[in-house]
Formats: sequence, C-alpha cells, structure tokens
Amino acid sequence: MNEKLTYKEKEALPDSVFGLPERREYPMPDAAHVRAAESYFRYCPEELKPKLAKAILAQAKEFGVDVESPAVKQYAQK
Repeated sequence: MNEKLTYKEKEALPDSVFGLPERREYPMPDAAHVRAAESYFRYCPEELKPKLAKAILAQAKEFGVDVESPAVKQYAQK
C-alpha cells in the first residue's frame, strides 16, 4: 500500500484529520497515516509537539493503532 498522499488527495481532506490542522500537516485519514505521523513526530517543532501528540493518540484510538513512541505519550501529557 502506498502511504503517500497526492497533493490532490491531501487537499481534499478535512482539517479534522490533520495532526496540525492550522498548518495542514501530519494527515491521519487512516491507520497507516497514524503510524506515519508517529514515526515523523520527532520532526515536529518543539512548541507544537504536545498538540500533535494528543492528535496522534486520538486518531490512533479511532483506528485501533497502538502508539509505541514514548515521546508521543510523554508530550500528550503536557
């Protein structure tokens, strides 16, 4: 499965599926993209990590994904 969204596919997504909706970054429309967001978490700007971490955990719960990253879990508690 190709996890990469095309520009057109990304444009069609609602803001609600983005980890950082105001920047339309870290799209998580499905389980594969939740895992991708978790793996790219370290590249998120420091000040936005708590918001992204909470979004990752929320989408992970919706899609039944087990979040393994200690960093994501830690930032979600901030």
